[in-house]
Amino acid sequence: MCGIAGKVSSSRPVDPAVVRRMRDALIHRGPDSAGTYSSASICLGVRRLAIIDVDHGDQPLFNERRNVAVILNGEIYNYRELKQQLEARGHRFRTNSDAEVVVHLYEEEGIDLVHRLRGMFAFALWDEDERKLVLARDRVGKKPLYYWERDGALSFASELAALLQDPSIPREPDYRALDIYLSLLYVPHPMSAIKGVRKLPPASILTWRAGRSEIRNYWQLHYEPKNAVPRAEAAELVRGHLHEAVKLRLISERPLGAFLSGGVDSAAVVAAMAETVSGALKTFSIGFTTDRFNELPHARAVAERFGADHTELVVEADAISVLPKLITHYGDPFGDSSAIPSFYVAQLAAKDVVVALNGDGGDESFAGYNRYVSNAVAERLNSVPFPLRRGLARIAAATPLPRVPNSTAARIRRFGNSLGLSPGERYAMRMSYLALPARDQLYDGAFAAEVRDASPRQVIVDAWNASSAPSAVDRMLDVDVRTYLPGDLLVKMDVATMANSLEARSPFLDHVFMEMAAQLPSELKVRGLVTKAALKDAVRGIVPDQILDRPKWGFSVPMADWMRGPLRPYTRDVLLDRRTIDRGYFRPKAVEKILNSVDQGYDRSSEVWLLLVLELWHRRFIDGVPESALLS
Repeated sequence: MCGIAGKVSSSRPVDPAVVRRMRDALIHRGPDSAGTYSSASICLGVRRLAIIDVDHGDQPLFNERRNVAVILNGEIYNYRELKQQLEARGHRFRTNSDAEVVVHLYEEEGIDLVHRLRGMFAFALWDEDERKLVLARDRVGKKPLYYWERDGALSFASELAALLQDPSIPREPDYRALDIYLSLLYVPHPMSAIKGVRKLPPASILTWRAGRSEIRNYWQLHYEPKNAVPRAEAAELVRGHLHEAVKLRLISERPLGAFLSGGVDSAAVVAAMAETVSGALKTFSIGFTTDRFNELPHARAVAERFGADHTELVVEADAISVLPKLITHYGDPFGDSSAIPSFYVAQLAAKDVVVALNGDGGDESFAGYNRYVSNAVAERLNSVPFPLRRGLARIAAATPLPRVPNSTAARIRRFGNSLGLSPGERYAMRMSYLALPARDQLYDGAFAAEVRDASPRQVIVDAWNASSAPSAVDRMLDVDVRTYLPGDLLVKMDVATMANSLEARSPFLDHVFMEMAAQLPSELKVRGLVTKAALKDAVRGIVPDQILDRPKWGFSVPMADWMRGPLRPYTRDVLLDRRTIDRGYFRPKAVEKILNSVDQGYDRSSEVWLLLVLELWHRRFIDGVPESALLS
């Protein structure tokens, strides 16, 4: 695992000192070694976290003639098989590193080499003979890559803060990206919050030559044809793929463990690890003092079931002290407050291990969210005459504003408000955190004028319309794999772990596993009101029933409690500060109304968090306030 950076130009020499600054801003991603490759028009930089071939695998790595160089962030799990095939064709390897297979595969197959890779990666490859730069990202977007291109030059880096070490990149906010962030909690690819900076989309290859670049997609998840297997056979199929994906991710020369949330996905991963790993597993969990958010008892039960060496940490409101560090590492504003416990569980694990497996991706393959049930029900209501649906919507609108998140009242309002919408719009509303009326009342000045005609939910609607998945459940899964998974969940895990020099591996995101799951009938995933049914069938009798049959909680924090308590003075100080008001983004009275609503017990803490993170992001990335001064 590494952090990578570089710059190429068609018209002037590249200053290696700039790339070294970019590279060394990524030292947390690679504390074990640093490397560079430089010629007149190109410079590549890499920081390495050594996990495979610890002693000899430093990068950049080259082919035999040293006319092809590669720097890679990630892991190629099938590298041994690929290396054996390449050696049989006459290629000579200098190391036993997984990254080295990339340069030799490139000699054989050009940029189509990506189809042979099984793993997570973002890499940069320089072909000296063709004066060509190739950037590529893994299929689902586990590993990040930002880039900026202008006047025949291209700069890239694993994180935005590192990319901005290039002084030629102007720091100007992209209002349309910020508008989408305030709706979805994240800035979706290919946008970034800095105007002109882009994120290479998942499953994409960027090829640069002579000052021009082009991008092409190389993979997409398909939900047809369906594999209409019986329920018992589907369970066996899922169980087999899970074990294979976990076993592949146990390749390491450094200590490894697992995150354990108390949910089905992480429990299934730990169960599969327990059948393969000799000795006690190391597992790590985070909890809260607030009972309705605390999953520690459930995680503890799983750890005890498999004899794990288990470590726990309780997170409290003072955990917000890590926010400046998160602002820097996330680069774009990131409004998912579970970034806080994610950071702390990674910090906890990094004291004992260098690699941690997790359950990310299980929900998006096996339909684990409650919205997959509720939205599927709403789809069936499309056949109800519109006047009746309109009447139901009016009843829902009359339901009092909910005070408690995910309460019955909140669900009724969401469900009723969605009845008059198209399927794509309905799902976009379900995935949005800032209601459109609230957006119109909140925005002000040039910000409001710039985004007045924009639709922040269009990202979801476009993904819905682009999907050819055959059922409502499959369509929702497809949209989440295209948007929510790479934009929110994978960013959260990558940043939380790499900020602590820890590698996260996600068996459920193995693309072979995902392709198998996508072709299972949706009826095997959502059975009545039971979500993730096929996965639960696969691990029933292995994972405790109390884990399989409990309601899904999600990895969330008691933010409303914190904001009515210990965080109240800080959030008010920041959001009502003259610097914030003079920014001109929001109407001060509208902001104060949201803050007062939280005090009165209404569930608007997510809006406050979005505004708080945005302001701190602006101070850090636009104003240039040092990380150490963000909380002062």
